[in-house]
Amino acid sequence: MQPPAYTALPDRMYAPQRPTPVPAPRLIAFNQPLADELGLTISVDEMAGNAIPAGTTPIAQAYAGHQFGNWNPYLGDGRAVLLGSAGGKDIVLKGAGPTPFSRQGDGRAALGPVLREYIVSEAMHALGIPTTRALAALETGARVQREMPLPGAILVRVASSHIRIGTFQFFAAHQDVDAVGALLEHACDLHYPDAQNALDFLHGVMARQAHLVAQWMGIGFVHGVMNTDNMAVSGETIDFGPCAFIDGYNPNAVFSSIDTYGRYAYGNQPNIAHWNLAQLATCLLPLMPNPETARAEMQEAINAFPALYEAAWLEVFGAKLGLTLTEDTRPIATRLLDLMAEDGADFTNTFATLPEARDQFVNRAGFDAWQRDWLALNPDLTALRNPQVIPRNHQIEQAIYAALAGDEAPFHTLLAAVTQPFTPNPTYAAPPTEDERITRTFCGT
Repeated sequence: MQPPAYTALPDRMYAPQRPTPVPAPRLIAFNQPLADELGLTISVDEMAGNAIPAGTTPIAQAYAGHQFGNWNPYLGDGRAVLLGSAGGKDIVLKGAGPTPFSRQGDGRAALGPVLREYIVSEAMHALGIPTTRALAALETGARVQREMPLPGAILVRVASSHIRIGTFQFFAAHQDVDAVGALLEHACDLHYPDAQNALDFLHGVMARQAHLVAQWMGIGFVHGVMNTDNMAVSGETIDFGPCAFIDGYNPNAVFSSIDTYGRYAYGNQPNIAHWNLAQLATCLLPLMPNPETARAEMQEAINAFPALYEAAWLEVFGAKLGLTLTEDTRPIATRLLDLMAEDGADFTNTFATLPEARDQFVNRAGFDAWQRDWLALNPDLTALRNPQVIPRNHQIEQAIYAALAGDEAPFHTLLAAVTQPFTPNPTYAAPPTEDERITRTFCGT
């Protein structure tokens, strides 16, 4: 394993930080295909933080962020340690103990959130959506105190980088233009090698975020905590805290227990991405060559995001319907979504069973009329490739509760199902019963 690439930046941009050892690490899951892809050999003690791989210099990164719209100037890796790099990817231990950025937290993770992130991140990868990956999940042998004492755990996470919009915000807030410039150069080297300046970089990040959020929308995914510190400039999905998947379609769906006003509701995710990108643009202003025109140029770039997102949305939902959607044919998609919202039709199963989705609806006459108009557009039914299985909220919870009781088999069987998302699997296709529905999710910190 190599030292983190981030350590090539000035040392004021991170803090050296060894993981805190744990008493009895036990491997729950290990992603051997991912390890092979990275060319990585790593021991349980190294993944638990009880040993440091040779040649690495573990660090905790500094960043800031807007959390639910409120500015927090001092965040950073409060429970994550960037252990090193392999195959050009960051290897992070999440739940590795306190750091200088822990803000009086214990720096640990409980078993439930670790298993949730492992399942959801690997499902997202299998769905073809850019995401951080899960390399391993370990139980630590220690307890962590949340609402009650819970088994402690560590997630070994892999990402192209852990540079966030909030990373730029931290140094911009300190008026450290040199650090913002160094960070920009580093981020371009990693993710946007063709970018020649800050404006090129912004356009690149915008394009990736437009496609990412459109893909989230296409699977009914609600991130739940789209703070600027949870938005990676690489365009990967990062930080699966109170995330959830819609069962019965509701464009206003909110699951996070702390999202009181629905800021991060399913249907508001494109607007929040736009808002977050505007914060990035503000950070980049001092790097523009002409101060007199910089603000106007950045504003013009940011104003282009809705059109980028709309194009990505048409592409995603067109593929779900076997069509090449345009603004003229867009209503065929929105009409279906309106029918789904009216009846609370299951999001995944409606698309998974097209064109035989009539039974998902109460308003069957409405669906029949929609279907006639859809088929009149000559969709390519052989090209339909909608997921048959997603990690449904109630199934994740059932796997977590079983693991807490000492039975990890449901976690492994669910993981196997959701990492084959286009394979029909009746065991995992059923939506929750009324008693099984999950309406609130939690961050796990």
